[in-house]
Amino acid sequence: MVNEIVAVDEEMLGTIKRHARVGMAVGILVAIAGVLALIAPLAAGLSVAIAVGVLLLVSGLSRMFLAFKMGSFGHGLLIFIIGLMSAFFGGYMVARPGMALATITIVLAAYFIVDGVFEIIWAFRLRPIKGWGWTLFSGVVALALGVMIWRQFPVSGLWAVGTLAGIQMIFGGSSIASVCGAAKSAAKDAQAA
Repeated sequence: MVNEIVAVDEEMLGTIKRHARVGMAVGILVAIAGVLALIAPLAAGLSVAIAVGVLLLVSGLSRMFLAFKMGSFGHGLLIFIIGLMSAFFGGYMVARPGMALATITIVLAAYFIVDGVFEIIWAFRLRPIKGWGWTLFSGVVALALGVMIWRQFPVSGLWAVGTLAGIQMIFGGSSIASVCGAAKSAAKDAQAA
């Protein structure tokens, strides 16, 4: 079992090393997109709402198609209804991205509040374990962010989703670029030795 894990790790490391330059470029582009999302959070938020709408629309239409292909409408009725709902909500999100963004903002605020409360509870259960304070800190930050988004609604709809997407893209892109940079450096060191 351990040998299989080591083989997979070596294979993954080899793949990263071979494609380090492309990976670094992708990471940098994702981080730049994140900065742009922070500069224009409303545009980024609307883009997220439209993208989710398109995905729901395609999913719904695919399910409706599957329901008809099943041949018997009785067996495919539930799939058809779910597809119809997905297509309706996806089409609504694409047609009215501002309303979709408002809904996503409310859901996001509720998620952060619930996540923060549960993380704080979990932190106190971890209390004797070293590092429990970081879990508590994370929970307090999530709870504060959720309350802030909730209290500032509907204004928070203008910035919350786009800002959070931008932050995630910056950290994700930086992570990709740093891992690929380290792999590229390790490959150079291995060639020099």
